[in-house]
Amino acid sequence: MKQKALWINQIKGLCICLVVIYHSVITFYPHLSGLQHPLSGLLAKCWVYFNLYLAPFRMPVFFFISGYLIRRYIDEVNWRTSLDKRIWSIVWVLVLWGILQWQALTHLNAWLAPDRELATSSNAAYADSLSGFVRGMLTASTSLWYLYALVVYFTLCKLLSRWKLPVLGLLALASVAINFLPLPWWGMNSVVRNMIYYSLGAWYGAELMAWMKSFNLRRTWLATGAFAAVSVVLWFANVPLLLSLLSIVLIMKLFYSIEQRYAVHPNNLLNVIGSNTIAIYTTHRILIEAFSLFLIGEMNAAYWPVWAELGLILVYPFASLLICTLAGLGVRKLSTALFGDLFFSPPSTLSLSPSPR
Repeated sequence: MKQKALWINQIKGLCICLVVIYHSVITFYPHLSGLQHPLSGLLAKCWVYFNLYLAPFRMPVFFFISGYLIRRYIDEVNWRTSLDKRIWSIVWVLVLWGILQWQALTHLNAWLAPDRELATSSNAAYADSLSGFVRGMLTASTSLWYLYALVVYFTLCKLLSRWKLPVLGLLALASVAINFLPLPWWGMNSVVRNMIYYSLGAWYGAELMAWMKSFNLRRTWLATGAFAAVSVVLWFANVPLLLSLLSIVLIMKLFYSIEQRYAVHPNNLLNVIGSNTIAIYTTHRILIEAFSLFLIGEMNAAYWPVWAELGLILVYPFASLLICTLAGLGVRKLSTALFGDLFFSPPSTLSLSPSPR
């Protein structure tokens, strides 16, 4: 990987870490009802609120970077090659891991929480029938909705690239409107909300990157602070668009500035994680389901001593992140070594393009 791209990869690494922490929090803390110490309950609430406040800093920058990295396919690469490299390769992972998650979560719940009532129509991974699973996948009601979004976003960006500005305006309106007029499917709401960021990266990423690199925060701190204040007020009014845009600029500026000041090694932890985002993204949800089902039962039954309960409530998201990251990296290595990376890229015999992979 070229040195100039390392800081972008590190942002990807940060984003997937935030995604893992997000799922670790929402599948664990809201379901704790038998905590022994008041401080445990307070810490659990702190994690829930902290997770909520991270929302504008998690997926928007992830999608902007994703769009920025495929600019060439939008402007220069023909549809046949694009179908193979940017659509079919993602659909393969989406369908394969959708099935694996569905089966894994179904069996984990039957084993660890047989009395748990699952909302079978809310998530494809909890579906109680094949038709329910297919319906959930088609409506983006899946923990893998990010992959679903990448396919939809790329297709629309390539089709609509001649009308960038008017389409961006419509996407901005849609991103705001979906918070007040949501669709019946939570995953589709996220797809609609985040397309503006991917499109900005795909259509205007190069220009925005050049502007960001020349942006001097010290000279514009007053204007930036005022923009941030307005953005926070709008965020509390359920309009996170401006705060998300600001977070994209600030996060990129931070990582770019760090790379300019300090030497960043290709084996830097965030860079390694950023190079394996799909592996971590697809595998972590299964592990988190297992962790939460087991630990929720333990915590609610008050089996652990108070000091252990407090320690777990305090560090659980970090411990989960560590285990899920190592597991994702391990699965990717095994997939590459034993199966020709079959679990994360389609076999060459199923390639839509005659060019070598």
